[in-house]
Amino acid sequence: MSRQPLRDALAAATERLRAAGVGSPRADAEQLAAHLLGVARTRLALVPLIEPAMLEAYRTMIDQRAKRIPLQYITGITSMGSVDIEVGPGVFVPRPETELLLAWTLAFLEARSVHGATVLDLCTGSGALALAVAHARPDVGVHAVELDPRALAWARRNADHRSQAGDTPITLTTGNVCDPGLLPELARSVDVIVANPPYIPAGAELEPEVAEYDPPQALFAGAEGLDVIAGMAPNLRRWLRVDGGLAIEHDDSNGAGVAALLAEDGAFVDITEHLDLAGKPRYVTARRAAD
Repeated sequence: MSRQPLRDALAAATERLRAAGVGSPRADAEQLAAHLLGVARTRLALVPLIEPAMLEAYRTMIDQRAKRIPLQYITGITSMGSVDIEVGPGVFVPRPETELLLAWTLAFLEARSVHGATVLDLCTGSGALALAVAHARPDVGVHAVELDPRALAWARRNADHRSQAGDTPITLTTGNVCDPGLLPELARSVDVIVANPPYIPAGAELEPEVAEYDPPQALFAGAEGLDVIAGMAPNLRRWLRVDGGLAIEHDDSNGAGVAALLAEDGAFVDITEHLDLAGKPRYVTARRAAD
């Protein structure tokens, strides 16, 4: 069998994914091809022909994606900031929206010239956000908390890989972010808390990639999607130092709800709702007030 034009393979793959209901068929077809060929997606045009064995492997990957298996499960990796993170069955796949929390965290630290700071990442999952912060700011001490043992195994694997690559190691803790006895040693010592907790309201309709593959415990948080955020609020007050910053990702129906939770007892000021790149409410930030 002779080599085939890559553009033809991409066109066929795009149509296969479009017919399967994949939301971004061309982008996914190109990302899978780039991963398989070991080139940047932007350089696919420089690969005019594809070998028969590669074409067969590519078609297998497209068949998997057409079954709505998450693209990141097929490639085995995703990215956050400047780091690659391994993901697979048993762990939530980080979404592009969480990059906004990373950008906010780094900007907060930079604006206050905070060096040697302490950052706490709650519901860390694969460890993506915590590890991206540690990579960007090697002077910062990063703690991360995860309850689910399968997700924690992914986080530990990723943390080991990043420390072997030379990044500042993070501290991983098994625990429930709503537990009032969690991490007493961090009381009033954390400069920044970031959290991408379970926040989807029970009964929400989800795409197959989410409903069938992401762990339910990483998704749902009660009837309104606020159970975990409300439960961890007392700990946020306990951990943050005065003037410390906080960013919480939430369901697009709950910006006002999260802001109201933080405003209940006056512990937080500068409470601000933020939109994502699609213009939907996505995360809330605040600053710890003085007592």
